[in-house]
Amino acid sequence: MKQLTNILEGFGSAVQLLFQSCRYAGTLPRQRARFIEQCYLIGYTTLPIVAILSFFMGSVLALQSGYSMQNFGAKQFIGSLVGLSFARELGPVIVAILLAGRVGSAITAELASMKVYQEVDALVTMNIPPARMLVLPRLAAVLVMMPVLAIIGDLIGWFGGAVVSKYVEFIAIEPEAYFAALRRYMKFKDVGTGLIKAEIFGFVVVLICCSIGLNTRGGPREIGASVTKAVVASLISILVLDYFVTKALL
Repeated sequence: MKQLTNILEGFGSAVQLLFQSCRYAGTLPRQRARFIEQCYLIGYTTLPIVAILSFFMGSVLALQSGYSMQNFGAKQFIGSLVGLSFARELGPVIVAILLAGRVGSAITAELASMKVYQEVDALVTMNIPPARMLVLPRLAAVLVMMPVLAIIGDLIGWFGGAVVSKYVEFIAIEPEAYFAALRRYMKFKDVGTGLIKAEIFGFVVVLICCSIGLNTRGGPREIGASVTKAVVASLISILVLDYFVTKALL
């Protein structure tokens, strides 16, 4: 029962923080420097690991698909399988998980440290709402950068699949045939579905991490506990939302 109460309290706190941040949306143009800084931290610093993981996920997906399809004479459809899988599912989920592990943990640690060392209380004393200064730029930045990261992840994943399809001996599909199958069965709706998922996942991850960080209580030891809690809650939220968002968009 206590666990359920904690979950509901956390959900309510995150929703309250969201409404507080939305009240200050008009102040975003005056916070351009913070917004650009968060875009850099969320987008540019996350891009290398997104690229590496997407390439090898596309490679593994093509390898497994080629191994399974060679007995059915369906190797020519590997391009469409990798393309649709990345666009609709793997791309947004991979980017969101990396965002939670790399950016979300950093956000929680920073805000939890500010809360523990009473820097957040100092902002409140100076009549500076934490939701405006600490949360709003991060939420706006993640809405801008998540589609970019998702598209780059899709493209690199498709390229990884093409490389494996060409150079693995038992698949041996030329890139022209691979991308022809990908284009034939890929629709703009499939890419759009993945981008919508990426937006939702990224926004929820940043909101959860900000909420948990700002609600940290106790001493320095609680900072690590808050980071762990935020990452776990983010990963669970991604997987739960993935089912419901997918069902709504089908």
